[in-house]
Amino acid sequence: MSSSNRMKFGVFMAPFHRPGENPTLALERDMELIEWLDTLGFDQAYIGEHHSAGWETIASPEIFMGMAAQRTKRIMLGSGVISLPYHHPYMVANRMVLLDHLTRGRVILGVGPGALASDALMLGIKPERQREMMDESLGIIMRLFKETDPITYKSDWFELNEAMLQLRPYSEPHLPVAVASVESPAGVTLAGKHGAAVLSLSVPRDTIRKTSLKELWSIAEETAAEHNNVMRREDWGIVMGVHLAETKEEAVKDIREGSARLVTEYFGETLGNPVPPVPRNQIVDYMVDNNQWIVGTPDDCIAGIERLQELSGGFGSFMIRVEDWAPRDKIHRSYELLARYVMPHFQGSLEGIFTSQQWASERREALQANRTAGLKQASDSFYTNRN
Repeated sequence: MSSSNRMKFGVFMAPFHRPGENPTLALERDMELIEWLDTLGFDQAYIGEHHSAGWETIASPEIFMGMAAQRTKRIMLGSGVISLPYHHPYMVANRMVLLDHLTRGRVILGVGPGALASDALMLGIKPERQREMMDESLGIIMRLFKETDPITYKSDWFELNEAMLQLRPYSEPHLPVAVASVESPAGVTLAGKHGAAVLSLSVPRDTIRKTSLKELWSIAEETAAEHNNVMRREDWGIVMGVHLAETKEEAVKDIREGSARLVTEYFGETLGNPVPPVPRNQIVDYMVDNNQWIVGTPDDCIAGIERLQELSGGFGSFMIRVEDWAPRDKIHRSYELLARYVMPHFQGSLEGIFTSQQWASERREALQANRTAGLKQASDSFYTNRN
């Protein structure tokens, strides 16, 4: 995808709030950020669902999206994601269609199997079944969106008896649907099977199978073809941590401590995930050097997105993973810099501006001569008429 095509920009809000601070104020900051993104012209904001582990504190994306819809004007609001094994699919479909109407078509159903093992444990769900359950649930949800005849279906974990949606989707043919994909092919396979968009939540690095972004997309296309669906690259979103400032040194300084807390205290000490093999104060440098985050200036961000385009073969949405790793003013400034200097580069909105400026510059001597002649004529005419 070239820079002349209009790329969409958005955020993926888990969110991540360090335990120990006022959770009510943290949620209000999340809402304020959505309002700021709406003002800046961002296209999408996805809201997560989590129930444990202390950091990710939004339990219902739908409730948050409903509140955010009242405080914004145009930004699309998505669930990022609803963990389908946690819910009866009929209820998921009903709640999202209701939001589809209340927002006049400003919602996206983003789905996943559930990210936190602690959530699955509390709900009595076996982790090895989560993706299977997600597949089964999404299939029913898509049928409910598309079909008007009653559906009867019996599973070992939910049941439908002549079920139908009394409120049909507001969006045509139905609200957009996206599937989360991390590093395995499971997410893109389900997206292809059900004709959904893809949200890639990380850039594959030294994983066991080393499946690249291009390979993941090929799997999605192949699966889609097997089920008579078509994958569109403009519906592919790639999610990455981003922080911008006027200089790279300032950007790194802004988040050096906050990012180290997130990686070590949450992903490491709380969830038990591997952490970068470097001292705590070098984590941000490691993540940038390994293409997991973009931290620097708007020009660094442009270069990073172009690198992702090359690695992937082209995608349509660039999503920033919301991080609570710096003071609010610096976080808001980062998004402002992205909207002012990065988004136009990938949306074609600067081409006419640059062409017009160059056109005037190339003709400046002749234009100045015309201006001088015009002023002289006006002055001569004035004094001639006075005499």
